[in-house]
Amino acid sequence: MLRIVDARTGRLVEIPSVSRHLLSICVHLPAGDAGIGMEGLRALLIGDVLARTAELHGLQSRAFLAAPDLPPERARTLDGAMSALGVHPFSAVGGHRPGGPLRAAADVHVDACGTAARDAVDGARVDVGQVEQASREKDTALVPEGTDPLALRMLMLGHAYRTPVMVTGAELDEAGRRLAVWRQRVADWAEEPSRPVPADLLRHAHAVLADDLGVPAVLSMLGTVAGRADVPAGAKFETFAFLDRVLGLDLARDVGHQHRAAT
Repeated sequence: MLRIVDARTGRLVEIPSVSRHLLSICVHLPAGDAGIGMEGLRALLIGDVLARTAELHGLQSRAFLAAPDLPPERARTLDGAMSALGVHPFSAVGGHRPGGPLRAAADVHVDACGTAARDAVDGARVDVGQVEQASREKDTALVPEGTDPLALRMLMLGHAYRTPVMVTGAELDEAGRRLAVWRQRVADWAEEPSRPVPADLLRHAHAVLADDLGVPAVLSMLGTVAGRADVPAGAKFETFAFLDRVLGLDLARDVGHQHRAAT
């Protein structure tokens, strides 16, 4: 059972709210002339993680987008940013109507910070927190040159979706460093005999993800598991690989690379 806080009531609600195996998610981006900013990207990321979590819990999902009408160049920029952040493509795209934003039927409406607040007639409403950037320079780059875009994904996933996130160069550097360390460890663990994901870790991960999308707790758990001497290397590999289905951090990217480099 998946539950999420409905922003209209502040209470946890079950999703989907009826007995079925399809979760529909609609991400709403703010209208305006500035295009899609960090708030919009964070909302897309939360919609993506929610869909991944549903699938981990045995549900099918359908994620679609209600966005401002964008000129072709900005639409291509949005597609490129989604791809760089590892956001799965959305199944449908709708533009804003002249009288107000599109509110298609969905189990969950994910609203980016800055989206006009209004009650959906159906489904839960999730309000995604603000993203602040330390630099006020007018830089259109998603991340600084030479930085893995998935470091930004990791940085944002380290915060509960409702809370504000501050994006600084130092925070991005730390997220990128942590990501590189985890990928190297996953590659090393892959050399050892495989072991199943420990049952207690699996239960904990399922529980925190099902309880209002507790992704920060999953990241914290993985950080602890990486240093545990009582968890075999093969089990660490399977745990990281399994939970990366939700995290989308490409943690197994370096598996086997050292051997190909040596030949």
